[in-house]
Formats: sequence, C-alpha cells, structure tokens
Amino acid sequence: MTHYIEIYQYLNWMRSLRPVVSPCCPPLFGGDLQREDAEQLAATFKAIADPTRLLVLSLIAAQPSGEACVCHFTARLNLSQPTVSHHLKLLFDAGLLERERRGTWVYYRIIPEQLGALRRVLSLPGPGKAQTSSRPKRRA
Repeated sequence: MTHYIEIYQYLNWMRSLRPVVSPCCPPLFGGDLQREDAEQLAATFKAIADPTRLLVLSLIAAQPSGEACVCHFTARLNLSQPTVSHHLKLLFDAGLLERERRGTWVYYRIIPEQLGALRRVLSLPGPGKAQTSSRPKRRA
C-alpha cells in the first residue's frame, strides 16, 4: 500500500513541475455574425466574384438615373443579350438588384442596403464600436 502512496505522491509532484503555459495571444472576441448570415453573405459575395458582374454593378452605379437596361450592357461588355441577362439574374437572385419591366426591356437598379451589408461585414469596427450583423435579403 505504501508503494501506491509513493507513486501517487510522485505523480502529483511531477504535475506540479509542469510549466504553466500562457496563451500566445489575447483571447478572440466573439463576433455577432451568425452562421446563417455568413452563408448568405458568402453566396452574395460569390455572385459578385465575377469580373463581368462587377462591371455590371459599376455601370449601373455610374448611371445618373441609377438604373440600366440589358440593352445598355450588350455592346459595352461585348456580350450577347442572353449572357448579360444571365449575369443580371444572378445579381438579382443574390438580392443586389431590383428590376422593373418596361415593355420588352427590363431595367435594373442596385439595392443600396444590400451593398451596405457587404460593406459592413468587411469593415473594421472603430475603437470601442461593435460590428452589427446585417443579412442581405435573398430573392425567393
């Protein structure tokens, strides 16, 4: 029995010799971006992660009226109307554009709040400010 007590005391003594490991860096603060919000934002970023779609957004934003028609993009982008329509649909489905049909043409406008949500998730909060979660709305 004495043998077991000695082993127990020895193991306790060995544990006490282990150095206390301090963290290599300060603890990570918890952000308020939820998993579902992150997935929706990722899908929105995926929609704009294409040079043509970035050009489309830039061209719409540059218009004095804030809107543009499919017919405005075909010559400027050197793409066919179906290809331009496809890119516009992806941006619309991602919730970045709204559309309005006028006769045979469809006009698209940027939804500023949606771009703002993307901007906010990438912005660094100022000193003492917490970042707020903003979820871009998805089209059904």
